[in-house]
Amino acid sequence: MFYGAVVWDPWLIVVQIVCLQCLYYLTLGLFLAILVGTRVSRMSLVYFFDFATVTVSTVTGCCVIASFVLSALASAGYLVLLIERSKKCLDFSVTLYIVHLFICIGYGGWPSSITWWVVNGTGIGVMALLGEYLCMRRELQEIKIPTTRYRSNV
Repeated sequence: MFYGAVVWDPWLIVVQIVCLQCLYYLTLGLFLAILVGTRVSRMSLVYFFDFATVTVSTVTGCCVIASFVLSALASAGYLVLLIERSKKCLDFSVTLYIVHLFICIGYGGWPSSITWWVVNGTGIGVMALLGEYLCMRRELQEIKIPTTRYRSNV
């Protein structure tokens, strides 16, 4: 975990984006199953990608919002594990949510709900800021050097 002159590796970046996106959706699915799955008769991709389900007017909608926020919190931890650099956290967070926006547009059209935009904007902020904070804490940890003394034969 030493950081020096890093060679630009586009395949590594693509793999990191794909892994982060997959972990985000797995976590979102887990939280949706726990919070929303107990309230509805049938789970579907509507809760992932349709902007109409992100609403504060119903209890189910509030559970969807909570699932998105909790997924952003968990994804900040994934940034520490996958990205490891605090200066890259904002880039990867915004990339994740831009990909999510494109998937939502393909699934249900342009998100016209202000609640959807606020929830996802909050998710970007939480994920980026908490991820940067956690990565900085990890980068600033002391490097452990073994203190075993060796006897010299001289």
